[in-house]
Amino acid sequence: MNARAKKILLLLLAVALLFGAGQVEKSMNQDRTRFGLTVATTLQDAPPLLAFTTVALGGFRGLISNFLWIRTSDLQEDDKFFEAAQLADWITDLEPHFAQVWAFQAWNMAWNISVKFKDFGDRWHWVQRGIELLRDHGLRYNPDNVLLYQQLGWIFQSKIGQNLDDANMYYKEHLAEDMTPFFGPNGTNFDALIHPQTPEERTNALVLIDKYKINPVFAQKVDQEYGPLDWRLPEAQAVYWAAVGLQKARDNPDKVKDSDLITLRRLIYQSEQQAFHHGRVIANPLAPGGIEFGPDLEIIPKVNDAYVEMMNEDSGNSNNIANAHRNFVRDAIYFLYVNNRVSDAQHWFNYLARTYPDKFIIDGNTNSFPRNVSLDEYAISRVQEDINETSQERVTAVIKGLLTHAYVDLSIGQDDRYAGYKLLASKAYERYQKKTKNDERIKLPTFPELTKNVLDLLLDPQQGLPYAARAELRTQLGMPAGTNAPPVLTNSIAPPALFNTNASGTNSLQ
Repeated sequence: MNARAKKILLLLLAVALLFGAGQVEKSMNQDRTRFGLTVATTLQDAPPLLAFTTVALGGFRGLISNFLWIRTSDLQEDDKFFEAAQLADWITDLEPHFAQVWAFQAWNMAWNISVKFKDFGDRWHWVQRGIELLRDHGLRYNPDNVLLYQQLGWIFQSKIGQNLDDANMYYKEHLAEDMTPFFGPNGTNFDALIHPQTPEERTNALVLIDKYKINPVFAQKVDQEYGPLDWRLPEAQAVYWAAVGLQKARDNPDKVKDSDLITLRRLIYQSEQQAFHHGRVIANPLAPGGIEFGPDLEIIPKVNDAYVEMMNEDSGNSNNIANAHRNFVRDAIYFLYVNNRVSDAQHWFNYLARTYPDKFIIDGNTNSFPRNVSLDEYAISRVQEDINETSQERVTAVIKGLLTHAYVDLSIGQDDRYAGYKLLASKAYERYQKKTKNDERIKLPTFPELTKNVLDLLLDPQQGLPYAARAELRTQLGMPAGTNAPPVLTNSIAPPALFNTNASGTNSLQ
């Protein structure tokens, strides 16, 4: 074969190999797209520097990102959170579709960096930065990634909603302050957001959508399905973002794993349970920040539905969910009973017996009650359990519920039961304060403050007791018409049942 023929043959072979390589690359790109291994699409609406970086570095972006990710993990283990955050920021610039980095960086800001500061305002700044990173940036480049929705909801549900951080009340108060202009003083103002009539209402609707990325139409749908929720509180925000994630999953079923769906649903029912425990805002000028949080008893049926739905859809964990569901129903019975909603408590008491006949009711010592136990017997046993509790929310609910029972009994002439409930409330308060005296984070308000809060609710003309009962209660407590303050002579927690009126008409401690 002469030299010319050899060159032609080699040229043809090279062309064939290039063509074959192109076909293989095309097939590999299709596989990458199908399995989500890489994203080759051009970033939409990205800043010029980020767009240039992602194009100029090409395939080297992955190598650089891997190196920075390894370095970030090392810094994290050494508690160098600020340095780790800076490297994670570079990774998001290099690989904006790498959802795990967005999730990591937001978690780092909200949980690790925030607690490095003593000032609650500084902590709140870093928690907000974590939220904004996911909501405003991570989801901008990954709108269908359910991990980011789950992580965003988790910050609201756990970091802000729970009391794991001693600044949690500060977070709740500032979140409520931010959301009140949109959702109103009761946290349920959807009509003005969906159908704004005034310039102020139109501005609020636009700000809610543009800044906070909350669609009021979808939020109302979520509220109808899982509420009513108070949208000033973190639990409503957590449920919203989990619901958005579920909607994205339904729209893109090929990109979502069953475990992702389970995680989002779990976020919903956990947030719903938190809303049940402390999803009602109570105005109290004596409390820090002027507000406190109480149980939302109206949401009980929706929380129950969320548990049932989760058990049906997550069969692999149905036993664990069933245990959590049973405990929730037990709490619902108890909270309803001690808040004087006995008929509702009886309904859920019967539901518990039907749903879990083999594990009807389990007390704190894991012993089954007799099948013929009454609702009253069950409630009293739970009071005895909670007197030994150190949960601020649970004990507060117990004390307020006992006080409610006490004053209702007083208004209908049941003085003995009034004295018993009030004494039991004071004993529960004393025991809790003694057990938690060195922990300011879970300290209760004073007993007179709790008493005033209960009386404010009972004497409210719109939502309180009937007129005759309110008048009788005022008479029994020696309260002038138009006031809700009980005759407390000192900061003593002695129940007012022990007050007698002497001959001069003044109150004296018996």
